[in-house]
Amino acid sequence: MPQSPSDTATAPTAAPAGGRAGLLIKIVLGLAAVAALFVAGKELGGYVPQFAEWVDSLGIWGPLVFIAGYAVATVAFVPGSLLTLAAGAIFGLGKGTLLVFFGSTLGASAAFLIARYLARGAIERRLESRPKFRSIDSAVGRQGRKIVFLLRLSPAFPYSLLNYGLGLTRVRFVDYLIACLGMVPGTFLYVYYGKALGSLAEVASGARPDRGAADWALLGVGLVATILVTTIITRIARRALREAQGEEDA
Repeated sequence: MPQSPSDTATAPTAAPAGGRAGLLIKIVLGLAAVAALFVAGKELGGYVPQFAEWVDSLGIWGPLVFIAGYAVATVAFVPGSLLTLAAGAIFGLGKGTLLVFFGSTLGASAAFLIARYLARGAIERRLESRPKFRSIDSAVGRQGRKIVFLLRLSPAFPYSLLNYGLGLTRVRFVDYLIACLGMVPGTFLYVYYGKALGSLAEVASGARPDRGAADWALLGVGLVATILVTTIITRIARRALREAQGEEDA
């Protein structure tokens, strides 16, 4: 039976409407998942001292359990500072720094991949009709290693949120992984403080050593990194917008 003019007029709009509804559902579910992780992280944060004591009692299995626990804590938005201090008290400076770095990198990678494979598709569909934003996203991806490294050095960007946020960009995973080396200075300093405190009881009580020269030096490096990454991203955005504008005019 032939379609009426009204049927042919409404048919093409059905799919986009369904697509928008599906996208909206994914966004809502994604926001709900992030909110749930925030709540879970806040609850789990109260158990960090008990977890550290348990790790300390595990002997040779302690380092592996600590790495796994740190990774899970990272994904769940549990603040890592207390765990990092505990690593210094339990394992010492060198070993503690390595364990925290492995655990935080593993957790950061998991958060990145979760964001990329659960939400990146929706972002790309939104960018299809926005050439300027697509150009910026692509340009940021091309300089991803430099940008992520500076972001890791900067204290201005929350570590846990940054892991998920970078998963929504075009930054290559291998560049993201290499740039995690930017976490080493801050990790080293906090592990050193944990070693200086010397015991889990001191760490759990919230005690912190007085700020020293290393602390101020790290803060200075972080501020410089913040300025650099802001400047680089601004330049990338301007260049990408000019290129996109040129393509539109052509």
